[in-house]
Amino acid sequence: MGVIAGGGGGLPLEAGDLRAVFLPGAGMLGASLRFRGEELLGRVDDVAGCARAGEVCGLPLVHPWANRLAGFGYRAAGRAVALDPASPLLHTDARGLPIHGVPWSRLVWRVAEHRAGALEADLDWAAPELLDVFPFPHRLELAVTLSPDALTVAATLVAGSTGAVPVSFGFHPYLSLAGLPRAGWRIELPAMRHLDLDGRQIPTGRETPFPGGTTGLAGQALDDGFALAAAPAPAVFALTGRGRRVSVTLLEGYSYAQVFAPDGADYLAFEPMTAPANALVSGHGLRLLAPGERFRATFRVGVTESGAPPRPPRPPRPPRP
Repeated sequence: MGVIAGGGGGLPLEAGDLRAVFLPGAGMLGASLRFRGEELLGRVDDVAGCARAGEVCGLPLVHPWANRLAGFGYRAAGRAVALDPASPLLHTDARGLPIHGVPWSRLVWRVAEHRAGALEADLDWAAPELLDVFPFPHRLELAVTLSPDALTVAATLVAGSTGAVPVSFGFHPYLSLAGLPRAGWRIELPAMRHLDLDGRQIPTGRETPFPGGTTGLAGQALDDGFALAAAPAPAVFALTGRGRRVSVTLLEGYSYAQVFAPDGADYLAFEPMTAPANALVSGHGLRLLAPGERFRATFRVGVTESGAPPRPPRPPRPPRP
């Protein structure tokens, strides 16, 4: 399962002033999202280098777990799994913990449909090397749609017929504001519950109310986990500056999120997560799908200019039978 450097043969999407490119030869990475010619995604200058290093960039799926595990083993759905620290299908953080599941560049997708404003693809989790990492056969279906002001990404996990499948995937969309130094960026966060993290960035199980609001990023470094509040409206995260607002709206299926904004970097990430970090180990917030059951999670990246209010969220499509 080798990395395809550079992800040649990108699939373009176009709607109004918005353009996107996904790379079927490199893990179906979202490698570009441009509005009126300006790139909205971060860390896309060296996609091939990130692929070789096993690092996230652009807009990748992180699966079968988002964020970190506390060690090289877990027990879920009645199965104990030992992970090989030397496996090329694992990437580790600065503390040596496995992070973000199997690197995006090693996931082989099949393109089912591609047209000007839409893309559908699927991934079979059946290869022996994948089952060594996550021994729960399943299929992932990806549906991407582009409108003049938003990119919508729907991921559906379909459990196999042999047993329950844990749900702990997420996405890691890096965002940036071209032409504006980070000191001028502001972020908007919804009311949530803040997850207490230990020194390894692993949730301790304690949560505290977080009121949400707007704050500048000058001098701040963020790597914080949150549990979303139960609310009738979707949770909305946004990056604003220079008359532009780039938002990430969690439409369905996502109960957790990570806000990652390293100090001095020209990017940040609002990360939709179906479970908190370390859920495969702790079991906290972890869903299990029965054999043959389907689970769908959808988020949207929207962009507006000053004087143009964001459109209300469109209801997600019914799942395919």
